[in-house]
Amino acid sequence: MKKELVIEWKHIGNEIEKTAEEFEETGMTLSAVLAEIRMLLDMEGISVRVDETVLPDDAPAGSEALLFNGVPIEELLAGVEVTAASCSCASCDSCGGDAECRTLCYNGEEYEAIPPELIGRAAAKALEME
Repeated sequence: MKKELVIEWKHIGNEIEKTAEEFEETGMTLSAVLAEIRMLLDMEGISVRVDETVLPDDAPAGSEALLFNGVPIEELLAGVEVTAASCSCASCDSCGGDAECRTLCYNGEEYEAIPPELIGRAAAKALEME
């Protein structure tokens, strides 16, 4: 039976006028990582499906989340923590600038977009759990 890796990418919607590229960075990184490893996964009999969940523009705290077979990246990888940072994007302007966006902290660095290294490690860890 063929294994399947299901990756869900949660991000806020498409109505944002400025800094939209910041919200797209995780998606572009995810695509690049999958392009690099898809052939290896295919050879191992593992199919990959990416589900995109678009959140409302006023929900930046839940945005830029990746789940691997239903498990959030921060639960798969030791040392990865969810943090929050003040946000100045267009969606947060509508909340009076008091909103916080979801970020990840790893090795003392804070990331708004999930880096490729963490995506690859999380994918491998999720497959080990099957």
